[in-house]
Amino acid sequence: MLVCVGGHSEAWLDTVLDGQDRDINKIVMLDCVNALEEEHKEGMQISRRHEHEHKGEQGHHHEEFDEHVWCSPINADRICREICLKLTELDPDGADYYLQNYRDYSAKLMELNSDFEDAVKNGKRNTLVFADRFPVRYFVEEYGLDYYAAFPGCADDVEPSAKTVAFLIDMVRENDLPAVLHIEFSNEKMADIICEETGCEKLLFHSCHNVTKQELDEGVSYLELMRQNVLTVKEALS
Repeated sequence: MLVCVGGHSEAWLDTVLDGQDRDINKIVMLDCVNALEEEHKEGMQISRRHEHEHKGEQGHHHEEFDEHVWCSPINADRICREICLKLTELDPDGADYYLQNYRDYSAKLMELNSDFEDAVKNGKRNTLVFADRFPVRYFVEEYGLDYYAAFPGCADDVEPSAKTVAFLIDMVRENDLPAVLHIEFSNEKMADIICEETGCEKLLFHSCHNVTKQELDEGVSYLELMRQNVLTVKEALS
C-alpha cells in the first residue's frame, strides 16, 4: 500500500506507478480531505515560478492545491481513518488490530484538536503573522484564524522584498501582536528584522513537514510537534 500526498509536487508519481506491472493500492491524502487551493493573500510575495505560470496561463485559472493537509488534526484523523479502512480491506484478519490502533490514535488527535480550540477561544486576538512561507492554511481554516505571511506554502524563493517585510511589520503593529512566527528550517532573518522593528518575539510553528536529524533520531512524533504548536498559538494569541 502506498500513502502519498498527491498534488502538483507529486505529479511524477503517476509516471512511476504506470511503469509497475502490478496494481498498487494507493491512498491520496488530498482525496481524504476538503482540499483547499493555495492562497495568495494580501501582502504575500509571489514566487518567480508562480509569476511565470500565471503569465503563461493567458487568463485561464490554474488550480494548485495546498498539499500540507496534515496541519489540521481533523484532517490527520480523516487520513488515518482512510488508511485504517484500506488496511482492514487488504488484511481482514488484522482488522481488529488496525481498528483499535485507529481508535486510540484518533482519541489523541481529538484531544489535540480540543487543545487548539481552547487556545483560540481563550486568545485575545485572532491573527497570526508568518515571516516565512505559509504551509498551514488548513490549520487556520480549521480554527477560524486570520493570517498574513511573506510567501505561499510552496514558494521556491524566499528572499523577501523590502515591501514584503514592511507590510508584515505594519500588520504586527496594527494588530498589536506579541509574536511573529516562522516554520522549521527557516533562517529566521525576516523574523529577526520584524522583531527588531516592533519589539515582538519570534516563535516556531512547526509545519510537521521536515524534522532535524536529531529529531528523527529521537523519534519525534506528529503529536509531539503539534503539542508544541499549541503552546506557540497560546502565546501568539495572548
